[in-house]
Parts: sequence; structure tokens; C-alpha cells
Amino acid sequence: MRKVNVALVQMRCSQQVEENLKKAEEMIRSAAKQGAQIILLPELFECWYFCQQRRYEYYAYALPADENPAVQMGKRLAKELGVVLIISFYEREVNVLYNSAVCVDADGSSLGIYRKTHIPDDHYYQEKFYFTPGNSGFKVFETRFGKLGIGICWDQWFPETARCLALQGAELLFYPTAIGSEPILETDSVGHWQRCMQGHAAANLVPVIAANRIGEETVEPCKENGYQRSALCFYGSSLMSDETGALVEQAGRTEEAILLHTYDLDVLAQNRLSWGLFRDRRPEQYGRIAGIFEKK
Repeated sequence: MRKVNVALVQMRCSQQVEENLKKAEEMIRSAAKQGAQIILLPELFECWYFCQQRRYEYYAYALPADENPAVQMGKRLAKELGVVLIISFYEREVNVLYNSAVCVDADGSSLGIYRKTHIPDDHYYQEKFYFTPGNSGFKVFETRFGKLGIGICWDQWFPETARCLALQGAELLFYPTAIGSEPILETDSVGHWQRCMQGHAAANLVPVIAANRIGEETVEPCKENGYQRSALCFYGSSLMSDETGALVEQAGRTEEAILLHTYDLDVLAQNRLSWGLFRDRRPEQYGRIAGIFEKK
């Protein structure tokens, strides 16, 4: 049996990069001490959520992977602790900026980068100002402890993300996330968010792990942001599901947390075969999903 111990980190993020990196390192070390072999951190955890407002100077947060301090920290800790880390970061490739995640294997080597495919544009989630839609395609990374599929936040609302990763052999699905209040809609989306991901797990018979941030992050008016005032309350509720979509671990809405769960990858593989969902797929009938229509 191939059993793997998976952990996620739910944390509060400040405007100080060094402070966030220090906290992330402490929580990674704590998770590893508890036996974690694969560890997921929230989306863009090294920064506060700057996408609430549009300010050109925040483009400076973007760095190439080999210059980004969060990525370098991840490589160092992965090698030292013998763990796999999924590190979300703001990536610059020459003149193009991406919302990306690097998968670092347990020897500290980078297995590659996934670039966020679906970019939201909503009140206070103004990501299209900062990120170009990813060009990496959906990617599965073969690590020391299993095959990992990675999506980033808004990707998790699209069933195509999870299905494409499952079709490539992903044994676990990971989503670094930054989601919270919807001030304009005046709705609490946490239940919808969780059920959406539980559905991905159930439809593909692949567990889902999603790590969110917590806390209120505010924007004060200034000339550079057009005198905008706003606030987002990130609601945590990070989760780990089994392959049927049932929640096996869940964090609260307001506290920092490390969640751990053990998955048996061989049992998961047997269950996927037994249900026959991939055997009975009819991809030739799904053209409409990709915008391909039959001629009449």
C-alpha cells in the first residue's frame, strides 16, 4: 500500500513579505514534524491580497521563479525536511506576469511550474489587472510521494480543471486559494465553494485539498488607487476531502491551522477502476464543452 501523509497550511497574511515567509516556514516545519510528506500553502501567501486594488507599483511583486524568495524557501525546506511543497507565487517571465505555483520535490528540485488558467475579474478580486492567463496547460507532477495535480483558486470552480488533471493520472488534487467575502453580492460563498470542490473529487474519484488564507485585509484611499476604500474577509475553511467528496478534514473560518490526513494511493486507484467512470466516458460526445459544435 502506498500511504502518503498530506498537510495543508491555513494562515493569515500581512503586508510584510518577510513576516509571511517566516510564518510559512514555521508552519511547514510544524507540519513536517507531525509527519507530513506533501504540504500545500495558500495562494500568494508571501503577500497580502494586493488584487483588491489596481496599482501599477504592485507589478514589482512579480519575480522569476529563480529569484522569488518563497520559491527559494520552498526548495531549501523541501530538501532539508524531505517533503514535497506546492508554492504559489507571482511570476514574471520577461514582460509577462502570471499567477503561478511551483511543485518542489522532496530533494529540493523544481518539477515545474503551473500557471493559473482561469483569471477572475470582479469587485476587489481584480486579477486580470495583474495576471495573464496561464500558458502552461494543466499539469500533473510526479513526485517522490505520488502524482499531484495543481489548480489555483478560480481554477477550482471549473470542472474541466479537475477532469483534465484526473485524465493525466493525478492521484491528488491541490488548490492553493485566496477566497473570502463577496461585499458587492452580499453573500457568504463558503458553502458553495466547498461543495464545488467536493463535486470535483466525487466526479473524478480523486481527493481534493484546498488551502485558504484567513483574516480581514483592507485598502485605504490614496491617489494611486483612485481613492478606493475596500475590505475582504478571507474565510479560511480550508479542506481535505476523500475520493467520494466527503470532507475528512476542515479548518475553521478565523484561526490559523495545519490539517493532516493520510491517503492510501493504491486504494484510491482501485476505487477509480471499480466505479468505471473513466471506462464509460464518451469524449466524442463532449465537443460542446470545448466549443466544438456538430454540423447540422
